[in-house]
Amino acid sequence: MKQGRRSRDGASMSDSAPTDTLRSTRRALHQAAEHVLSAALKRATGQFSLRPGPGGLRTPPLPDGRVLALIEGDIAVIDAEGVRRAPLTTVRTAADFAGTEPGFPWTKHPPGTVYVPDALLDLDVGAARLLADWFTLGDLALRALAATLSPGEELTPQVFPEHLDLAITMAEVNYGVSPGDDAIPAPYLYVGPFGGRPTGNEAFWNASFGAFTTIDDVPTAADALVFFLEGHHRLARP
Repeated sequence: MKQGRRSRDGASMSDSAPTDTLRSTRRALHQAAEHVLSAALKRATGQFSLRPGPGGLRTPPLPDGRVLALIEGDIAVIDAEGVRRAPLTTVRTAADFAGTEPGFPWTKHPPGTVYVPDALLDLDVGAARLLADWFTLGDLALRALAATLSPGEELTPQVFPEHLDLAITMAEVNYGVSPGDDAIPAPYLYVGPFGGRPTGNEAFWNASFGAFTTIDDVPTAADALVFFLEGHHRLARP
């Protein structure tokens, strides 16, 4: 995993979207994911976790058969008649287009983003595509990890809206895919034992929560799987 995530011309894939652009796009998608998609899902079913899908994120099918999605910077409604899309501009207009009420209906735990329904969402389509590709790569790796470590079990990677992380949990360890956050701006993978960083001086454990590696060190889903398995094997050592 030393060569980095590279395009055909040799440039880093994350170079196509500067840090500030990735950050603003991530925050815009996070707001829409929480206050439109997860909000509609929770009101309809009581659940709130999302799934990766072509071009971005989406709900599981709602009781009326519709799926709400974020696709390459658009809000989308998918139903038996096809796919309807509109540019993602504000939370309120996205909710209106989707035919749902904006604002995550939280009770015990607040959402991870502030609810500002009429604020313009600062979003770059290229950055949105990069993050969608990152979730796709991570989804493939997490499914392969689950099949390797827990064969026969149905472990579906889920996007938890409060952090916008795609993750699964096995044996008290979180394995996840993040689009980046305030602490680690670049998209990254992580291995997070419930007990936090293991004791010792192993360089692999490079964060207080465990270990992470960023998009520039993970060219493929196979490389992501290698990282997750390395964390698992290190934790399994006596």
